[in-house]
Amino acid sequence: MVTGVQPGDPRDLAPQYVLPLVVRVERATPPARTDALEAAALAVLTLLTDPRSFGDGEWAGPVTAWTDARIRKVVRRARGAEWRRAEALDGITVTRGSAEVRVFPPVPLDGWPRDLARLQVAGTDLTDPQPPPPPPPPGRPALWLNPELEMTAGKAMAQVGHAAQLGLSALDPATADRWRADGFPLAVRTATTRHWAELLRRDLPVVQDAGFTEVAPGTCTAVAEILRA
Repeated sequence: MVTGVQPGDPRDLAPQYVLPLVVRVERATPPARTDALEAAALAVLTLLTDPRSFGDGEWAGPVTAWTDARIRKVVRRARGAEWRRAEALDGITVTRGSAEVRVFPPVPLDGWPRDLARLQVAGTDLTDPQPPPPPPPPGRPALWLNPELEMTAGKAMAQVGHAAQLGLSALDPATADRWRADGFPLAVRTATTRHWAELLRRDLPVVQDAGFTEVAPGTCTAVAEILRA
């Protein structure tokens, strides 16, 4: 399963929406990069499975419009009063280790709320003060990043958000429900070159970037290794 740009794709004819994610980056206490990546993936999964996002839920309309078109995601950063204003807007905050990420219902590509539109995309060059833990054992949910790419944390957060979304959609309903009930356990790691090649040979959800920022169009950025049964 691959998401990316395909010539003449009918999704391009639909109104374009974007999923806003905001990461809290205080000057004195920025989050660790891996924590921010995992928080972004969890935030996307949490919004998609929130009752407000389907059926008669208040977010169902924009969520459906977004998933029926491109599943664009944009990550911005906030601190201090900016973060407090973002928290006052309708959305969900997810915490993972040192990271806080708030996800909001999708908005039209050119219709961001003012308090989100004024936030900066730049400034998400986060690092891990300590090396992340070893990769999870086989059979545990993991999102793998392409080892050949150098991406800002904000770009990587969007890519693992895509991977988490594709991984969720690849599951049968019962398995997806179990994963949600368990709190969406997952890890985000950068694959080794050899492991990345193995992942691409398997029937796994693969994110193929549209090429709007940082990487060339069609680049495979992330793979979701999610249990299917």
